[in-house]
Amino acid sequence: MKITIENTTRTVVLVDPDTRSEVRCRVWEGETSRGVKVQCLIPRIAALADQDLGQFAAELEEQRPPSAEVQAFPLRMIL
Repeated sequence: MKITIENTTRTVVLVDPDTRSEVRCRVWEGETSRGVKVQCLIPRIAALADQDLGQFAAELEEQRPPSAEVQAFPLRMIL
């Protein structure tokens, strides 16, 4: 499966029910190559050091407002 995702301005905090540890994640939205809409919670993202990291950082700062579907992230979607 391939997905194309876009960075949004929304972040959420996931809490591990056992350890109570917290992880802040950015919400990304997109779709699969067959058109299925997806929402991703991504805590970290990096690029290899031999890439153009200036360009990567600039693109990472580009964020759009989340869609209405992401405003209430359903817990059933969290694996």
